[in-house]
Amino acid sequence: MVMDAGRREPHIVAVINQKGGVGKTTSAVNLGAALAQAGKRVLMIDLDPQAHMSLHLGIDPDSIEHSVYDLLVEDGGDPSRVITRIDDNLDAIAAETDLAAAESELASNPNRNELLREQLSSILPNYDAVVIDCPPSLGVLTLNALVMANEVFVPMQAHFLALQGVGKLLETIGLVCNSVNPDLQVTGIILCMHERQTMLAREVVSDLEEFIESSRDQDVPWRACRVLQPPIRRNIKLAEAPSFGQTIFQYEPGCHGANDYRQLADDVLSGWDPSKDQTATGSTPVDTKEAPCVETPSEITPTDPDRDRVESA
Repeated sequence: MVMDAGRREPHIVAVINQKGGVGKTTSAVNLGAALAQAGKRVLMIDLDPQAHMSLHLGIDPDSIEHSVYDLLVEDGGDPSRVITRIDDNLDAIAAETDLAAAESELASNPNRNELLREQLSSILPNYDAVVIDCPPSLGVLTLNALVMANEVFVPMQAHFLALQGVGKLLETIGLVCNSVNPDLQVTGIILCMHERQTMLAREVVSDLEEFIESSRDQDVPWRACRVLQPPIRRNIKLAEAPSFGQTIFQYEPGCHGANDYRQLADDVLSGWDPSKDQTATGSTPVDTKEAPCVETPSEITPTDPDRDRVESA
């Protein structure tokens, strides 16, 4: 892969939440795919040893020759060897189960937190956006993502405990920023599996927006943060797509979940370049205020205890 002359550095987004089951991987995959559909060259990086992003994209972690593990533990080599083409404008660097061992193998390396950035520096200018799916822990893998990234997106559900968790996560990211990447900013909150019609969701979103607004004049990494629009409605098709190794746009491009992620990508792009009208990216308009959050009552049963866990795989 040849670096394009004159290209600027891409927007590098770390998608992170230390709480599992919040739609982190679903959002990372489908936001990246939506950005690619909008004409951006996108690289997706799976830094989670569970390899859920890789599986979601149709990559078998047990059958790949090279993975992100090789970038972290090997010194040098062509970084393009670890890249898999997924779709038009969309590439990926997969994870494998051996990635779990990287934490201990890199413990004695004084530059362990900068390895990913250094290894990929030659190819990053080939992309407009890089989306990193971080593991749900603050170890060497996540630190590599935060050192390399210039933005953080936090997916969350509009639940009370999730709101408390996001506040603690932001404080943790603030500490990390002070030590490893002072330029890193938390720029977006993604509301996942959203049920707009509930009083709880409305109250949590209101509290979240009030918290963000109160940080505008503070010297904190989330002072420019905003709740990205629209919220991603609970949608069974988003839960089904990973089992087929497909993004939502490959699996069911006309469903609510696909429409929500298209519009989310439009909102992200408008934040990156407010001077451009993102309505020309091909998104299908949908009225998120009136449309239901579920497709039919039979598709998602409230008494199903595994519903949230499966949807956020």
